[in-house]
Order: sequence, then structure tokens, then C-alpha cells
Amino acid sequence: MSGQTRREFLKWAGAGTILAVIDAEAARGAEQRPAAGSDPFLDRLGLASYTTRELSLDDTLKWAKRLGLTHVCLKDFHLPLEATEAQFAEVKAKFASTGLDFHAVGVLYMNTVEDVDAGFAYARNAGVRMIIGAPAPALLDRVERKIEETGIALAIHNHGPADALYPTVRSAFEKIQGRDPRLGLCLDMGHSFRAGEDPLEAFQACGSRVLEIHVKDVDAAGEKGTTVEMGRGRIDHLPLIREIARSAYRGFLTFEYEKDGDDPLPGLAESVGYFRGLVRGLL
Repeated sequence: MSGQTRREFLKWAGAGTILAVIDAEAARGAEQRPAAGSDPFLDRLGLASYTTRELSLDDTLKWAKRLGLTHVCLKDFHLPLEATEAQFAEVKAKFASTGLDFHAVGVLYMNTVEDVDAGFAYARNAGVRMIIGAPAPALLDRVERKIEETGIALAIHNHGPADALYPTVRSAFEKIQGRDPRLGLCLDMGHSFRAGEDPLEAFQACGSRVLEIHVKDVDAAGEKGTTVEMGRGRIDHLPLIREIARSAYRGFLTFEYEKDGDDPLPGLAESVGYFRGLVRGLL
């Protein structure tokens, strides 16, 4: 199948066909997949559970596993900020039973000192290694102190043109210079593009501080741009993926499919298939 034909297939095929392809590939067995080390993103793909915000945690983990996404960042839809000890234990047990890596929580918004302290306590109780967060710039000293105390990293998430604090990756990058390297960035491709920033150029300029990348596509720049299935939008993913693959980046690439909250799985599956198709084309 030619590159263009494959691109059109992944871009326009129905969700049922995409899922059938994924199932068929899984059935071929691990021995027919790329050997460890040949795929630059092998074992680094994840799911942001904002994608499945209207689904249960059990369904979230089931679909992450089915799509080969080995890491999960939980939003508080699936683990309440006020969770009890028993709730934390239950969630961690579910991850252990699936073999998935519960690596992060968030996005957590931090507007007060109390928010910062509570956010790190929440992450510690969850047993994660990282917070995807949006702390007020005036609180970055406090955030840095909590990183040093707990060993938990925090990646600042850019949120696009309507975000007064961190609309772009660069706007966050400027505020963390000289700080603990565990205070880094979560580069959201879609929000970066919507804010008028080229995600490729943002990664090239700020990649040394990027701890996580949110993988997605959007249909337009500006505030009206919204998430669409990868390959149907405006982001040129191939040069960005190529740059990430040949860089020193060793963080996570996490799918955050914000469209179709009540039925996200077809679009998520299409996006994962499209991404994998681009990566295979680079090997």
C-alpha cells in the first residue's frame, strides 16, 4: 500500500474498520511487532483519561490496553481529588491487575498555596511520578519546593489562546528557566497550534524541558479550533514526529482525544492508528 493510500485509508476509514485492523495486528503476536528499540516510541505511548471522562475507569483501562497504550494519566473524573485511602488503593489495584503504568495525574489547577500542597499530596497518595498541572506563576517557588520534597515532577500544560497563564509552550518555558529540571512542560500539540504556535518549532526550542507530549489534531487555529481525529485536522504531524524521534526526548506521548466525550473510542482508535502509521513510515 502506498504512503498516500495508507494516509487516506487511516484518514477516512470507518471506526469499525480501524478497530478490526487493530485487533488483527494484535492477533499476529508480539513476535511480529517491531523489536524493542526499533520503534522510537515503543512503550512510551499513553492515554490521558480526559479522553474517556464520560466512561468508567474500568472501560478506560480496558481501551488503553486494547489500543496498546501502556501509560495512563488520570483526570479526577476517575480518581477524585478528595479520594479516600480505600479509593486510592482500589485504583492502584486495578492498574496492577492490567499491567498498565499509572504514571501521572492531571491536569491539576493550582491557584493557591493550599492547591499546590493538596495537589502534591494527591499525587503522592496515588503513587504517581508526575503531575500535569497549571500552577499560577506566583506559586512556582512553592511548586519547586514540593518537587524537591516529594520527588514528583510537574509538567506545565499549555492551554491555548483563551489561557491567560500559559497559552503557548514558550510562555511556560520562559517561566521555568533556571528551576529544577523536574519542573517541566507538557507540550499540547493542539493548544499550541490553536495559539498560533508551530508545535514543531515549540518542541525544537523547548524540548529540553518537555516531560510529556499530548498527541492530538485540531481543525483550525484560534479559539474556535477543536479536536478532530488525527490526520483530519491542520497539524502537520510527520515532521514533528520525526523531530521527536531523532531527539533526546524520552518522555511520554499521551493521546488526549477531546472530541465525542460520550463516544470517544472510534476517534481515539483512528488517531492511534494514524499515529502508528506515521511512525511505521519512519522506520
